[in-house]
Amino acid sequence: MDVHAPNQQAPAGQPAVLDHRDLGRDMRIFDTSPLVGPGLPLWLPAGAAVRYELEQYAREVALRTGCEPVYSPVLGKRSLFERSGHWAKFADDMFPPMSLGDGPDGDADPLVLRPANCPHHAQIYASEPRSYRDLPVRYSELAPMFRAERSGVLSGLSRVRQINLDDAHVFCRPDQVGAEVRTAVVAVLEVLDTLGIEVSYLRLSGRDGSDKWLGEPGQWAEAEEALRTVLDDVASPAGLPWHAEAGEAAFYGPKIDVQVLDARGHEETLATVQLDFNQPERFDLTYVAASGERERVVMIHRGTVGAMERMVAFLLERHGGRLPFWLAPVQVCLLPVRGSAGGTPADGDSDTDPVVEPLADELAADLRSRGLRVRVERDGSLGNRIRLARRRRDALLGVIGAREAASGELAVTDPASGVRASVPLAELGDRLAEAARRRVPRVAL
Repeated sequence: MDVHAPNQQAPAGQPAVLDHRDLGRDMRIFDTSPLVGPGLPLWLPAGAAVRYELEQYAREVALRTGCEPVYSPVLGKRSLFERSGHWAKFADDMFPPMSLGDGPDGDADPLVLRPANCPHHAQIYASEPRSYRDLPVRYSELAPMFRAERSGVLSGLSRVRQINLDDAHVFCRPDQVGAEVRTAVVAVLEVLDTLGIEVSYLRLSGRDGSDKWLGEPGQWAEAEEALRTVLDDVASPAGLPWHAEAGEAAFYGPKIDVQVLDARGHEETLATVQLDFNQPERFDLTYVAASGERERVVMIHRGTVGAMERMVAFLLERHGGRLPFWLAPVQVCLLPVRGSAGGTPADGDSDTDPVVEPLADELAADLRSRGLRVRVERDGSLGNRIRLARRRRDALLGVIGAREAASGELAVTDPASGVRASVPLAELGDRLAEAARRRVPRVAL
């Protein structure tokens, strides 16, 4: 049933939000270069670690939900995007065409950087005949696309000129739409929950009584009813409200938008499951039905993580840089000292015990062999090293001195919660690796 969306107000007394650009600087997530150009962030090792984990998770979910990985070029002939409709609608937001002038149509049909990935995936679907028994066909790709954003609107990772998108497209029969949309929505909700993002509500964006919509009214009505059934089946049992908004659909099909609040309490759409009647029509994407007749497929745009740049910016601000353990650029920062965690040297003393140094290196190597991201911080006083680690938002701090070496334990602190514990070295690697594998937000110490 339709319900009203909740009041989208920021929590009273909400603390000041840390801007992702400042967090990115502190954590060394990304940087920019005037030689590379604005809106083209450079992913530094710490940011690359976060992005890598998100991409791996997106790939796993795509495979688990039946998608086949594909790769496609970032360039395409202008005629491809004229055919898809992107050129007419987005030409002002696309980079200028590149004419090679080395063929009969070089100047007449130049190459352009793609503003979307769906036309390429449509051509992959069209590469061979399809039977109704072959459907659904699902393609996924972590693919870059490009927008010629004006310099005045560029901002850190949230507004960029190259967008690296977790993108998937489903080609299915009309009777398969409900099941495919349900799979997509469930996957989105799972991923957002794992990322620690609370969903405010879901929105069914449909057509109104105007004539601006592509496709027959009966086709729309059937599709919107399938989406309503999905929302009743998925959202309502999970306690998530949803409502319908007539006239908010894209001109080429209805969609389900997943609405969240950012760190400032502002509402935004973080994921969309979009039906598309336009691309199958423009590219004549069909299948052979049981009757032997050619029939038009329905295309569904879906994804889970979405744009890597936007998601990382969102997560940094939502978590204040304290990312879930499995995403943290540095999961364990080892701090070798002379003495012990409870009896450290004077603040200016940076010497370490000759027994402790090799033990710290050995422990770091063991943790890295389990796929964990480890940093050994040696230089400077213990206090200064802890401050640096906290500024980087390292997930766990492990102080190891002579006493810890003798007892076979590591003095571990979780800066996010303030919890401290002594963890046996023999258990540490397995516990942390299991926490990372399960993608838990925090490690139980």
